[in-house]
Amino acid sequence: MNALSSPPRIIVALDFADPAEALRFARRLDPAHCRLKVGKELFTRGGTAVVERLVGSGFELFLDLKFHDIPNTVAGACRAAAELGVWMVNVHALGGRRMMEAAREAIEAGAHRPLLTAVTILTSMGERDIHEIGLTGSPQENVNRLAALAHAAGMDGVVCSPQEVAELRQRIGGPFCLVTPGVRPSWAAQGDQTRTLTPAEAQRAGADYLVVGRPVTRAADPLQALQRISEELA
Repeated sequence: MNALSSPPRIIVALDFADPAEALRFARRLDPAHCRLKVGKELFTRGGTAVVERLVGSGFELFLDLKFHDIPNTVAGACRAAAELGVWMVNVHALGGRRMMEAAREAIEAGAHRPLLTAVTILTSMGERDIHEIGLTGSPQENVNRLAALAHAAGMDGVVCSPQEVAELRQRIGGPFCLVTPGVRPSWAAQGDQTRTLTPAEAQRAGADYLVVGRPVTRAADPLQALQRISEELA
């Protein structure tokens, strides 16, 4: 069986500054082969129109805006995201239990309920960065604590480094979704991520979804790059 015929666990990060370029690139992909992620820059430049075009093209969309504000504000933002028909939306676990619970209650009240995940510690942050912002302990210790809080608040899962997946999978049972950016195929440059694994390593550790950006978006043949990653996973 062709590796691309399996359910898409790969989320392609559309990290483009130009909405038109992002939409042109998405037309080179197939919703059967991957999901898509829209982040802050693309959303700020293209707004809800970009999201609606991608969702309307059949893609399951991860709206990666990492909401972090007072509970009422975050609840309203998550409600608005759900109304756009996105597949997944996220918040910052550092916003606390009340904020996460408000976000969950907001999307549960709507007609469409996306997956709701919480960001633990950004994959670009190492131990020195953690300490500079006043957190004690290692990145893994902070991820464990924030993931446990997210689970208690009713989140569907967390966004975490692939290096933290195995321990989280052991610590948190049940259908708790682990989404891993910082995934780099062995043939791709590491870029600005500091806590990375290959797709196959992340999958073996217990990751549910793998976010991949430049190895696909900067490839001469994006579908071929997806094929290579899918073959690694298979």
